[in-house]
Amino acid sequence: MEIQSIKNRFGIIGNSPALNHAISIAERVASTNLTVLITGESGVGKEVFSQIIHQLGVRKHNNFIAVNCGAIPEGTIDSELFGHEKGSFTGASEARKGYFETVGGGTIFLDEVGELPHGTQARLLRVLETGEYIRVGSSKVIKTDVRVITATNVNLQEAVRAGRFREDLYYRLSTVPIYIPPLRERGDDIYLLFRKFCIDFAERNKMQPVKLTDDAKELILKYPWPGNVRQLKNVAEQVTILAMDREVSGRELSEIVPDILDNRLPALAEARYQSGGSNFTEREILYKLIFDLKKDLNDLKQFVFDVTKMQMGTVEQIPGAEKIYPSSNTFMPTAEHPVILQQPPSNQPFVINDKKAFDEHETIEESLSIADKERELIIKALKKHRNRRKDAAADLGISERTLYRKIKEYNVDI
Repeated sequence: MEIQSIKNRFGIIGNSPALNHAISIAERVASTNLTVLITGESGVGKEVFSQIIHQLGVRKHNNFIAVNCGAIPEGTIDSELFGHEKGSFTGASEARKGYFETVGGGTIFLDEVGELPHGTQARLLRVLETGEYIRVGSSKVIKTDVRVITATNVNLQEAVRAGRFREDLYYRLSTVPIYIPPLRERGDDIYLLFRKFCIDFAERNKMQPVKLTDDAKELILKYPWPGNVRQLKNVAEQVTILAMDREVSGRELSEIVPDILDNRLPALAEARYQSGGSNFTEREILYKLIFDLKKDLNDLKQFVFDVTKMQMGTVEQIPGAEKIYPSSNTFMPTAEHPVILQQPPSNQPFVINDKKAFDEHETIEESLSIADKERELIIKALKKHRNRRKDAAADLGISERTLYRKIKEYNVDI
């Protein structure tokens, strides 16, 4: 099947080479039973590619189910995927089939597979290697015939190195990798998608679709779109409703969507999943924050030192010498005339040689523990968003499930 036919069938808009390459790989692997790992940032359309693989494959007449692994609590995910027996845990009032059993003969799409707990990773590895699994609370081995397609928006290779993901499972999942480019790398596809979303929304709501002037078009092409296609669709619908005129200028667009002007700010993106790409991992981000905090602390020490040197307290002369300075808060001490400060409650003067006092200050090293800094950032994010974990997780750049796990790990009170 031609790539354009696949685009028409699944509603894919765009002509960027990277997008066409991803579609080509999906088409070629669809007729096999190989495990596929789809990578890319959140909002690029990974689930659409799982549908392409299923619908063009030999299992297209069987069941297809999509499971968001990051949205299922750690304590129940084994039961959701593999089922459980009656009485196997509190609340298990009856036996239940898992997704691997109900979708037998079909395809299961595991989104955010990088969020799976280690125990579940071991169970999934056994399914992929032997086609067997055991329900929670049972000892009976069950056979299954399911094609597994996975997706992630994190760098699994970094997760393997950090010990968060099993290396053997990673190689088993990435038999055929498919990388979907972010929207900011797709050039003119951004405007084509924007026009498509505007027209579709206008037709559904019986409105006249909007058009963009050249300066407005330039704004949306320069904007980095951290939320990718999902964010672009929301903006298109917002502009269609709120625009006063059906031809939207750059000025009006910036008034409706103020963030559209932030096109010169660096976007913190997840790692590029192609070999040789530059990676921004959670560990590297934490290291950068730690060193930035240390630099700020050193700058603050220098600032306090300078201010203190220029503005000391009340000054008295050394006993036996002529009075040189009056009592003042705005003098400049010198090496010839050291500073004498009153030290309450004692009446005896305390002499400070300014050079020795400031050059031989004590350096206090701050803690460089990643865990301490990570806990501190989590507490700050929760306070900032009033304990709304979803908003705090988005601010920290991690999933809500990861945030929940770290709150328990660091014993954070909320």
